[in-house]
Amino acid sequence: MKDIKYLAAFSIPVMAFFGLYLKGYWVWATPIFAFVCIPILELIFPVDTENLQPEEVDNKLKRKIFDWLLYLNLPVVFGLVLYALALVSNQTIETYEFVGLIFSIGIVLGVNGINVGHELGHRQTTNERFIGKLLLLPSFYMHFYIEHNFGHHLHAATPEDAATARYNQSVYSFWLTSTIRQYFSAWRIQRQLLSNNNLSFLSFKNDMFWYIVFQTVYLIVIAMLLGTSALLFAFFAGIVGFILLETVNYIEHYGLLRLKTKSGRYERVKEVHSWNSNHVIGRIVLYELTRHSDHHYKSSKKYQILDCHDESPQMPFGYPTSMVLSMIPPLWFKIMNKRVPKEMITS
Repeated sequence: MKDIKYLAAFSIPVMAFFGLYLKGYWVWATPIFAFVCIPILELIFPVDTENLQPEEVDNKLKRKIFDWLLYLNLPVVFGLVLYALALVSNQTIETYEFVGLIFSIGIVLGVNGINVGHELGHRQTTNERFIGKLLLLPSFYMHFYIEHNFGHHLHAATPEDAATARYNQSVYSFWLTSTIRQYFSAWRIQRQLLSNNNLSFLSFKNDMFWYIVFQTVYLIVIAMLLGTSALLFAFFAGIVGFILLETVNYIEHYGLLRLKTKSGRYERVKEVHSWNSNHVIGRIVLYELTRHSDHHYKSSKKYQILDCHDESPQMPFGYPTSMVLSMIPPLWFKIMNKRVPKEMITS
């Protein structure tokens, strides 16, 4: 039973499906479930800091169910997107329903799309990385694969990292700076990768060009086949999806900085450079993303075997609850600023 607990990650798509099927005020069930019900459940369920024993790790790595649970997100995500697009293009719905569905599908794109795409983007096989990139497409964030793997994991918890929130920076400011800086960082990394392989900027192996093509074609096809309403829906749902990602980015490294050594270089990434949460509900729904320090310690480590490190800074709440708190900057600063190690505070 422990192996299939991650089926609970599909609770958000299930709520989105009910919203699409029942319509009316049910279209708001997904946002309420994700940011009201789950935070309440996190307060009720105990924190679990237990790590797997070596023999348990070997056993879980051999079991393919953990991989298939990730792959299943591909038809689930795209199935819900197509269902939603067909609905908004063929039926007359109220404005509140249209907006509610945008947030519902956007949350699915963030949790079961980008988050799973992130996990698969760290895998070694081409097929898994391909699925990961497809899951990033509806949120127009395919460049995340390049920037995250070759940028963020190198520069995390430094001013050079676009995805590390500064001390006292609000989440709203971070949305803007992180989104823009990560995109341009992805282009810089792409140019460097091409240069390292003696390829020109106009090479067919310039993935950033292909990402633009795929994402543009996605929107064009929707507009041509389903009309303006569907196009607007897809566009804004995608924005909600990547804003959700950026909110997670915000809480993952907020205020944490790697110190410089005597040589002037930054110290290596340690367990103290990511915020962690062992609240079980958030862990399951986000495929252990909340054990973020161990992910940075060894990015190729699969989600089902990530460890808790005692030295990692721990969040007082789970990731879903923390995301809600971040929307109220004064409350967020009051709770989190005192938890940031003093030696890391630069302003």
